[in-house]
Amino acid sequence: MKKVLVTGGGGFIGQHIVERLLTRGLEVSTLGRSPQSGLQDKGVKTIQADLVEPTQVVSACKDMDAIFHVAAKAGVWGRRKDYHSANVTGTRNILKACREQHVPYLIHTSTPSVVFNGKSFAGEDESLPYGSNWLCHYAETKAIAEKEVLEANGKDGLATTALRPHLVWGKGDPHLLPRVIQRARLGKLRIVGDGTNLVDISHVQNVADAHLLALDALMANRANGKAYFLSQGKPVVLWEWLNNILARLQIPPVSRKISLRKAYFIGFILEKLWTALKLPGEPPMTRFVAVELGKSHYFDIGAARRDLEYEPVLNTEQGVEDFLKD
Repeated sequence: MKKVLVTGGGGFIGQHIVERLLTRGLEVSTLGRSPQSGLQDKGVKTIQADLVEPTQVVSACKDMDAIFHVAAKAGVWGRRKDYHSANVTGTRNILKACREQHVPYLIHTSTPSVVFNGKSFAGEDESLPYGSNWLCHYAETKAIAEKEVLEANGKDGLATTALRPHLVWGKGDPHLLPRVIQRARLGKLRIVGDGTNLVDISHVQNVADAHLLALDALMANRANGKAYFLSQGKPVVLWEWLNNILARLQIPPVSRKISLRKAYFIGFILEKLWTALKLPGEPPMTRFVAVELGKSHYFDIGAARRDLEYEPVLNTEQGVEDFLKD
């Protein structure tokens, strides 16, 4: 193992994976659509390319011993064709490049949203079927991509696996917690449901560790063709956890509630308005977000512990302390 490519290496998860690969003494390249000067300073070869351009992807994958496919279009709103292009076409181009360039190992960053069906999840494992009634294009297109990655395992000398980290957070998080904190500051956050739902979270450092463990597991023929849920190993009471962070930041806790049924209906109406009027940005509530905020969704990570030898090194309390440091 010498040369490794990380797609989306300039992103939140990708940068942590890159750092760990560098500590192993590996020759690391990243692929992204924008310049990544910070990575160049660390000795990383940065490739500015678009995953939807197959010739660019094939060129980037040349001579690679392993690929971490982290890049994706995330979010809960937008055109389906944009999500399909980034998440499905981009992944297909990675798979095609792996075959043509004889890359032996592919670790794909997926999401628990691939099993989304609008219902609660309470400790289920990877035997869950892929979802339905998606409510957002991200979940649907990531499911298509993951399925094709796993189906490619064992073909043309390629070993593949997929990781499903849930609600990735930590210091440097550009989206999840900062967005919640900002809405709370503005008084625009409401507890959806009764506020007792349990949710898995995943600290970015643990997620990055899991990616390297997945590579080791592929090389040992333990994770081939399989997907794995990832988390801190113990779910949190979502609103209690968020209010604890807000209190540490001297922000008033979220106490006002809205029923899941009402939030879902509001999300439906707002989605129709945003679509009909072609409004900019995304609706303040969608049906998918209502379900995610109002229902429990946590999973059994026993398979990751067994096959990847994964164990969350940084616990949730330590992660919060690190996140709140100046």
